[in-house]
Amino acid sequence: MSKLQIGTSGWVYKHWMDIFYPPHFPNEQQLSFYAQHFSSVEINFSFYRLPERSVFETWHEQTPSNFMFAVKGSRYLTHMKKLKDPIEPLYRLMERASGLQEKLGPILFQFPHTWHINIERLQPFVELLQTYPQQRFTVEFRHSSWLIPEVYKLLKSVGVAICLPVSPTIPLDICLTSSWTYIRMHSGQWNVGYSDDELSIWAEHIRSFLNQEIDVYVYFNNDPDGHAIHDAQRLRILLK
Repeated sequence: MSKLQIGTSGWVYKHWMDIFYPPHFPNEQQLSFYAQHFSSVEINFSFYRLPERSVFETWHEQTPSNFMFAVKGSRYLTHMKKLKDPIEPLYRLMERASGLQEKLGPILFQFPHTWHINIERLQPFVELLQTYPQQRFTVEFRHSSWLIPEVYKLLKSVGVAICLPVSPTIPLDICLTSSWTYIRMHSGQWNVGYSDDELSIWAEHIRSFLNQEIDVYVYFNNDPDGHAIHDAQRLRILLK
């Protein structure tokens, strides 16, 4: 049976106080509070600075047994090195993130919006990911040059999912390259938040994926004013 995970990208935001968290709620208790409302979260802090393994272990301890974390890979690998010499950075990421143990879900690699297609870098990188055959990986392309059949074929050959970014400023091709899919909800067409119509359209896409026995992971990244929280809750209701 296919699985659905809905959550937000990150959970520590000052502007969520009084919107989601109680006033003056301590940072160190926010993950436990979040986990009372959602069963999954995307760790995006790891994109800017990769936490030590002990931090991942603490997050594991602070969440219930059915909780699942997606992890965003470090920009050091995707933005600074642009996948060059990936062995050591990938090993470091996996060694630390494995502190989440059975709660470790997909790992996301987001490419820069200015980086044009480079198969010579992509192919050895996604082949390297096969070193971790039990791990799910997804790639978010932000330049339209990557959205071609040659790239889709390569991703399918190694079981890497193409991320579906939902935003008026990011190119999107709704396709599948694995037995599961990963959706990032960045912002609505006319607002940071999503309209009822926009969420309904994506609810239909997700329902279709689930009916095809495709696991779906959805994370809302539109954190200003708590839109991510509200939109994630609204989508969950639509899919009940």
